[in-house]
Amino acid sequence: MASNFEKSHCLIDNLKARINKLAFKTQDTTKLFQRGDQVEVASQEWGYIGAYYTATIVSPIGNSHYRVRYKNLVNDDKSDLLVEIVKASEIRPVPPKHETLLVPEDIHMYDIVDVFDNDGWWIGFISGRHEENYKVYFPTTGENVAYSPHLLRFHQEWNKGNWISSN
Repeated sequence: MASNFEKSHCLIDNLKARINKLAFKTQDTTKLFQRGDQVEVASQEWGYIGAYYTATIVSPIGNSHYRVRYKNLVNDDKSDLLVEIVKASEIRPVPPKHETLLVPEDIHMYDIVDVFDNDGWWIGFISGRHEENYKVYFPTTGENVAYSPHLLRFHQEWNKGNWISSN
């Protein structure tokens, strides 16, 4: 019979593997976005994998790329918002807010969540509580950080035109 420690360790390993798989996932590219659409762009840069950054579609570029203007990221000289060309497979719509905001009563150990930090949404799971804050473990970076509930949302995946809860 497995001990509670072994069961907990197995659950955490499964969550780490699941989140790493989600962080490296490319999006379904059948949805075509239009100029002005609000989207989230998945970072493919090492150290930022697992983060989504809010942006607006500036223009489509062929069938496989878009020019986007980020909401919170700025260019190198900090004079304007960053504009970048990204692959269609790195873009998804912004998740519906009314279904993703968290209240403390709804937050449970091991829930998969997104945390707003460093100008983007980072995927992790609830690993504990510290006073009024919730600790979130990020498998892609190995960090375990406490956050206020207002910075959390339940993680959802965009799959074939539908939002699917990860919990």
